[in-house]
Amino acid sequence: MPKGLHSIATLFSAIALMLCGCISNDIPYARIQPNFTSLQAEGQDAGTLIDTVARTVTLTLPEEVDIYNVAITEYSITEGSEIVDNPLTAPIDLSSPLTVVLRLYQDYSWKIIGNQTIERYFEVAGQMGESVIDVPGRRVLLTVNASSDLSALTIVRAKLGPAGASYSPSLTEGATFDGRSPLSVVVEAYGRAQTWTIYVQTMDVSVRTVSADAWTCVAWINCQGEAGKDNGVEYRLSSDTEWLKVDKAAVSQNGGNFTARIDHLSPGATYTVRAYSDTDYGEEISFTTGAVVQPPNMDFDNWWLDGKIWCPWAEGADAYWGTGNQGAVTLGTSNTTPTEDTPSGSGWAARLESRFVGIGALGKLAAGNLFVGSYVRTVGTNGVLSFGRTFKERPTGLKGMFKYHSATIDRASDEFRQLAGRPDTCIVWVALIDTDEPLEIRTAPNDRQLFDPAADYVVAYGRMQSGESVENWTPFIFNLEYKSTSRVPKYILITCSASKYGDYFTGGSGSVLTLDDFELTYDY
Repeated sequence: MPKGLHSIATLFSAIALMLCGCISNDIPYARIQPNFTSLQAEGQDAGTLIDTVARTVTLTLPEEVDIYNVAITEYSITEGSEIVDNPLTAPIDLSSPLTVVLRLYQDYSWKIIGNQTIERYFEVAGQMGESVIDVPGRRVLLTVNASSDLSALTIVRAKLGPAGASYSPSLTEGATFDGRSPLSVVVEAYGRAQTWTIYVQTMDVSVRTVSADAWTCVAWINCQGEAGKDNGVEYRLSSDTEWLKVDKAAVSQNGGNFTARIDHLSPGATYTVRAYSDTDYGEEISFTTGAVVQPPNMDFDNWWLDGKIWCPWAEGADAYWGTGNQGAVTLGTSNTTPTEDTPSGSGWAARLESRFVGIGALGKLAAGNLFVGSYVRTVGTNGVLSFGRTFKERPTGLKGMFKYHSATIDRASDEFRQLAGRPDTCIVWVALIDTDEPLEIRTAPNDRQLFDPAADYVVAYGRMQSGESVENWTPFIFNLEYKSTSRVPKYILITCSASKYGDYFTGGSGSVLTLDDFELTYDY
């Protein structure tokens, strides 16, 4: 061996011997948060929501499941981690959140939350409005007209416990009770008994106009009247004198509560409404409708090229829409781009193409996408996005034009392996949310946080999707389903993808979704 190489070899040998003699355990362990990646319970009929930031797992359970004895049927956690003193091997009590500790070098506390809604109601003949049901206090408050015979109130329907519960005394339809004093009812389910108390109060008026939830071209009028009577609503422009009756088909009854939906109102106009019950009228309430607001660049005519990244806004203008182009160009080119193929033959449209981004077998499917919000950063081969822009109006839906070429799904994650070989599906969805800030989306499997239409923060949601090719420009329209007519959103989310499961890097290379002429609708 030449002298120089021999010296180098000797030096490396000396270093290796020195390291062997000096190894100690004072090197800190890596900080890697172990996560639940799935969890399922027996009888569960809805998805599981996993929040890796708050470290919570929320199970939505039907009322047929005993929330005090929930059997976990399967779960998965970050590879290499473990559950300390694993409580999931036996039925668990989710009547309150359960703390579970995951260990991977360090301990991390997670909470498993049981979310269960039990349908409860209590209605008597001639009742005014809907019963007030206090679940924690196990109390029910009924309101009847002052002229009612309190000594013999007739039950129309009643349910205070989960499905299959028994009641003492019986609450069957037609049973009577004396409402002049509180009624105690023992509700038994799953071998446990709870005592509920029924209270009755009287009201001198026969009908009330309670509130008005006014949107832009639609309003909901909430009222109370005596069940079984001719209940309805009248309205007029406040500047007019003629009252118009709301069609009976637009009035929904729930015992003594009734709500009227008024369509085709004018934006920014003031109206007056009143409830009626037979020949009696409730209070007059006035409201002003909202404005017709459209997000910018809904025709997708504004684009500019920032290096290799196509941006769906005019150069120098504020960004409103975002794409995944910033991640796609790391190993390729923008896959969401403008196109001159438009329904009118002029201007531009948005072309979203799903394609494999990588070298050889190393890489992932990058779904062509377009969304209201911004691309925040790339973490490895995964994206972090900000979904949503400030928005306080309440549209009723979205319409637009689309074309779609559905390629065969050739890239599938473990969660959607069964979709491989099937036609791809495109999706356009809209959500209104009332979070305090835009929604952060993370696609990394070990730190995933995606949008959940069933989440509590969702005010309204609607979608259009197609699992087959649509070669010619075709109009679409869909309505938004609201959880409440009174909740006011803070942000709007509009998201479009050439591959529905692109968040999971699942789709068909070559699927192309082309979009144009979006417009929020404000009337039904």
